[in-house]
Parts: sequence; C-alpha cells; structure tokens
Amino acid sequence: MDPRIAAKNTRRVPGLRDVVNVERATATKARESWHVLGIMSEFFEASERLAQIRPAVSIFGSARTAPGSPMYEKAQAIARLLSEAGFSVVSGGGPGIMEAANKGAYEGPSPSIGLNIELPHEQSSNGFQNISLYFRHFFARKVAFVKFTSAYVVLPGGFGTLDELFEALTLVQTNKSRSMPIILVGSDYWGGLLDWIRARPLAEGMISVADPDLLQLIDDPQQVVEAIFDFYEHAGFTQSPGEREALLNL
Repeated sequence: MDPRIAAKNTRRVPGLRDVVNVERATATKARESWHVLGIMSEFFEASERLAQIRPAVSIFGSARTAPGSPMYEKAQAIARLLSEAGFSVVSGGGPGIMEAANKGAYEGPSPSIGLNIELPHEQSSNGFQNISLYFRHFFARKVAFVKFTSAYVVLPGGFGTLDELFEALTLVQTNKSRSMPIILVGSDYWGGLLDWIRARPLAEGMISVADPDLLQLIDDPQQVVEAIFDFYEHAGFTQSPGEREALLNL
C-alpha cells in the first residue's frame, strides 16, 4: 500500500469512547439533560394551552411583507374569514404575513394564536394574539403547528415558509400526519414551483403521480375558506383515533 494512503487512513474523528476530560464530559451530559427538560416543557405547555383551539388553520408567509401591501391585506382577509367561519388561526407570531394573519383573526370571533420563536433577527411578537406561546426550538414549534391544525394556508415567503410547506407535504405524503388541505396563495409566486415539481421530481419518479395534488393553488380569500370546508365535507373536522395516534408519534 502507498505509505501516503496508509498515513491518511490513521486519521479519524474522536469516537464516543475517546473521553479526554471526564469532568467536562459529565458537565456536558448534565447540561444536555436540562436541555431535554426544557424541550419537554415546550411540548407540555403547547398541549395544555392549545388543546381546545380546534378546528384551527395555520397560516404561513414572509416576516418581511410590509403592512398595507396586497399580500398582507390578502392574508388579513383570509384570516378574518376563517375566524368568522369558526376556525382558530395559528401563525408564527411575528411580523409580516404572520402579523396580518393574527390581525385578521383578532378582529374576528375566534382565537388568534401566535407560536413565537426566539431568533437573532427578524422575529418580534406582533400585538394581535389571544394566545401566545414562546419556543426556543424549531422542531417543538413545528409539532405544535401540525398537531392542532386542520389546514395549511401558505402565502409567499422565504426559507422558513418553504421549510414549513415541505414539512407539511412530507408528513401528509408519508401518513405521519392526517390528510389535510395545503393551500398556496399567490399564483405568480408559487406557479413556477408547481411547474418544477411536475417537470422534475414527478417526471423523474421521485414522487408519486398523486403527490402534486396534495397542493391547491387558490388566490381568492373566500375560495380558500370554501376549499377547507369542501375537504372536510364528509369526514368532519374531528380527528379519528388513528389520526390522534399518528400525531403522538410525530
């Protein structure tokens, strides 16, 4: 064997058994244990405070959308209609589309909920929340979004919005979540993404033929509400025992 190759093969990342400093390792384990308790507390608080908000609709979109802009106004209108129809409205609790969603719901009769996250930039809580929860961990917050919602309404946004969208798609596609409407608002914004999904993942066999149909593209606020009612016309909004069990295993 080439000695240079042999020399390279002797290099490796330290393994779990390579404890250099026992005291430091013990302190790290203790800190991680407290961290786990913090995560548990976020799950517990969300379950306690959101248990009675169903049926609810989660609305996503950019934190950078300016108040008064067309998409801000549309998000506010959708949320107000949902609130008047009896849905709690859940957003990320921040500015932009999240604020518009909370504001629209706050003006209606049903609860406006903000699942706020601690971020170094952008995130600050808006003032239109009947129920406010605060998370340090994205994954605990994502579970809260999925566990208590009957539909996703997704307006234009950046990486965070795309993350939430594809998280919802993945959970529904894999039956880890109940089947629910996933509605995109903004044809000009989302049209190219839908075209790409059909032209690449679908055409190349990366997803099933029916998977693109998990998404609906609707621009009119009233039609968004009607699409959600149409979806549940026969099944109803109450989760089945099997759906509740699946959500426990997210």
